[in-house]
Amino acid sequence: MKRPWNRTDLPVYSIASKHKDRYNLNVCTYVAGASMEPKRMSVAIYKNTKTLNLAEKEKMIVLQWLSKDQINLIKHLGFKSGNSFDKISYLEKKGLITEWKNFKVLQDALAYVLLRQYDCMDAGDHVLFLYDVVAFLNNRDAEGLTLDQLRTKKIIRG
Repeated sequence: MKRPWNRTDLPVYSIASKHKDRYNLNVCTYVAGASMEPKRMSVAIYKNTKTLNLAEKEKMIVLQWLSKDQINLIKHLGFKSGNSFDKISYLEKKGLITEWKNFKVLQDALAYVLLRQYDCMDAGDHVLFLYDVVAFLNNRDAEGLTLDQLRTKKIIRG
């Protein structure tokens, strides 16, 4: 039987981060609502990543909810480091990037949520951020990508 924390089927997101003219995208599943009023979300970002570096400098990110038909992007967004692979250039060449609120985002994501850092803390191998929701956009209606779909396709274990 799976460990308790691997039994839930959670949505799969991508974080769009930036600082000045540097951009990055990654995969993120450690996301949860934290407060209804004001609307706040918790997001854990893996340490020693370009995403964390940019998020700490800019204090803002865009959380993008991925669609089931974006499953083929997971290996590029999550298994390649933004420190050694230019994910944005790769995705722009494929015509998959657009801009929203001055961030480079995936044009076919289901929704975008602009987040501003409220607080953060060390959480082990991740840094846990508490963000205020600044703006959001429901971009399209389709089935969301989930952890179970990644498990079924053997992209992740657990």
